[in-house]
Amino acid sequence: MDAAAAGPQRDTTRRRGWGRLLLRVTILVLAFVAMVGFSVVLAKVTLTPSPASEDLVKSNLHPGRSLRQYAEDYTFLAACKQAGGNLLLGMPFGILLPILVPRRLRMLRMFVLTVIVIVLVELVQGAVVAGRAFDVDDVILNTAGALLAYLLVGRRLSHRYHVLAEKPVRTPARPAARRPKASARRTGRRPASAWKRLRHGVRRRAARGRPRKR
Repeated sequence: MDAAAAGPQRDTTRRRGWGRLLLRVTILVLAFVAMVGFSVVLAKVTLTPSPASEDLVKSNLHPGRSLRQYAEDYTFLAACKQAGGNLLLGMPFGILLPILVPRRLRMLRMFVLTVIVIVLVELVQGAVVAGRAFDVDDVILNTAGALLAYLLVGRRLSHRYHVLAEKPVRTPARPAARRPKASARRTGRRPASAWKRLRHGVRRRAARGRPRKR
């Protein structure tokens, strides 16, 4: 009976393990494809030359200078578009990178990778692309967007994925065979307590030490 019942249980466990592995691979592939697609969009948005603004754009190494310029020289909609666009541009980092990196210190890993990628993009902009310049405020806004997306979506999504990846498939344990307890009713008498056994032993010793009557 136990061997016959263990067969279907093992098959069910194997199917669950394969299904979980397939789900993990699917999520990982989708995240990787989305990251590649986002990289293409990022390159198209940030590395496209803009000759018309070549004389207007200057490098900015002082944090907050471009933000003050948005508030003073731009209209409200233009400032929201410029700042909000940089925030949105960094959000995919906070959603996709926590899935692709290991679970331990994933927030720190995501932050470091985001800063590295954005700084490299900004350096390429300033050195190669016409009409583009390095702006430290873009790095700050992109990184802030990545952190915001991580706190809102990426943390929960990556937590569920890593729990799914690390949780082992439990095999149903066989029920332990219960040993029949010897009951006092079978023998017909109750087991003597320790006190009774001790008192009985004392009486026997006392009886042995008494002198016999002649």
